[in-house]
Amino acid sequence: MKYLRTFSFIALCISGSSYAEPPLYVAQFENEDLSEWEAKSFVGETAYSLEQVDNRKVLKAISQQSASGIAKEVKIDLLKTPYMNWSWRVENTLSDLDETTKSGDDYSARIYLVKDGGFFIWKTKALNYVWSSNQDKGAQWDNAFVGDKAKMLAVRGQKSAVGEWYSEKRHVYHDMISLFGDKGSPEKNEEAYRYIDAVAIMTDTDNSEQQATAYYGDIFFTQD
Repeated sequence: MKYLRTFSFIALCISGSSYAEPPLYVAQFENEDLSEWEAKSFVGETAYSLEQVDNRKVLKAISQQSASGIAKEVKIDLLKTPYMNWSWRVENTLSDLDETTKSGDDYSARIYLVKDGGFFIWKTKALNYVWSSNQDKGAQWDNAFVGDKAKMLAVRGQKSAVGEWYSEKRHVYHDMISLFGDKGSPEKNEEAYRYIDAVAIMTDTDNSEQQATAYYGDIFFTQD
């Protein structure tokens, strides 16, 4: 019995010491301002501000025929923390547009991840998680302006309710492989997709000349 108790104690210590990656926060709006985020303007200025909504501080975005976003440079190891978690809400979607075309490339809400190719600009990739106004949830397509260098994935679609919060969780590493292509081996996939270099938030309505309001909650990466 003595040896059994000793073995059980050792086993308990081993199981209790297993290492878990802590959450990696990209946006924790309750405890930060927007000074660490860099504004990126394409057409006009979408208004971004921190607001108290539903008893928590979130990011509010108002786009009026504008296309600008905010981005934060952050190195994310997708082998350690592959899941991106966030919440969002839109007050309206956009009407009469085809998001697969340049004239319809607008989104009430989107979060996108950038893998920087550095000097080799053609190796830069962007994975866009979008709230689609005219595609079904789960739809995928190439960006109308830059083609297969930016992949669009409708996490929410045309049937998703407006004015309602949704909590999302995506396995980014798997999505990168699925959308940009399996390289044929774990080693080559790791080389191609392991790291993300920046996260951006964007509400844009310049092409459709409409307006949209969206809210974004905290964004963080987890091990599982």
